[in-house]
Amino acid sequence: MQDKPATRLYVEDDLAAGRTLGLDHTRAHYLRHVLRLEAGAAVALFNGRDGEWEARIDGFGKGWCSLTVGECRRPQNRERDLWLVFAPIKRARIDFLAEKATELGVTALRPVFTRFTAVTRVNTDRLFANAVEAAEQAERLSVPRVFEPVSLEDLLADWPAERRLLVCAEAGPARPIAAALGEIARDPAAGFEPWAVLTGPEGGFARSELDGLAKLPFVTAVGLGPRVLRADTAALAALACWQAILGDGEDRPPVRSFS
Repeated sequence: MQDKPATRLYVEDDLAAGRTLGLDHTRAHYLRHVLRLEAGAAVALFNGRDGEWEARIDGFGKGWCSLTVGECRRPQNRERDLWLVFAPIKRARIDFLAEKATELGVTALRPVFTRFTAVTRVNTDRLFANAVEAAEQAERLSVPRVFEPVSLEDLLADWPAERRLLVCAEAGPARPIAAALGEIARDPAAGFEPWAVLTGPEGGFARSELDGLAKLPFVTAVGLGPRVLRADTAALAALACWQAILGDGEDRPPVRSFS
């Protein structure tokens, strides 16, 4: 490769050498009028399945752009399986949360309605768009899946038994997050298990919710320190701790690539 692609784009199409792809009006406009790229310019494409590929712009038309896929720049790697389960918050902060959680490597964003959740609607299309943009900027090879919101009760009723749940509890018996994760990290397989981080709304969890969570065998309740954190801050702090101790911030053997 003689030049580095000017931008990265997430696409849903399969990627393979020699394939020709067409972009929609929005992305064609972005490449032509925002980045001011011309025919022949290099673009990096990824779809979360096939790795990252270099593509060259064939040309532009009214509301479209055509590209031809060239060589693979990076193979697809298996990521640590980490969900963020969170009570929805107001629009600007939920956008910020989706962006930063994507940068921190979550594989799914799962809004959940708790007893004290004030927000009653979630625009999952907007969340996904924020996640796509963040993945493009952060050089991720995938985009988190965005689930439709459900109640906490419904979520737990259908919870996969093999997925461990880290509950950020602002009240009740909870070990400091670093101590709890450090103990779990002594198990060599700990980072490779499926995990989720759960944070509550600005008003916190109800006592009955915390009591119910404490009875579940897959739950580890942790505290985030003496300061009162906003809901988005708490989620990002917990994700950063998990990645540093159990995730890809730890010096662990590389995960095998997808076959």
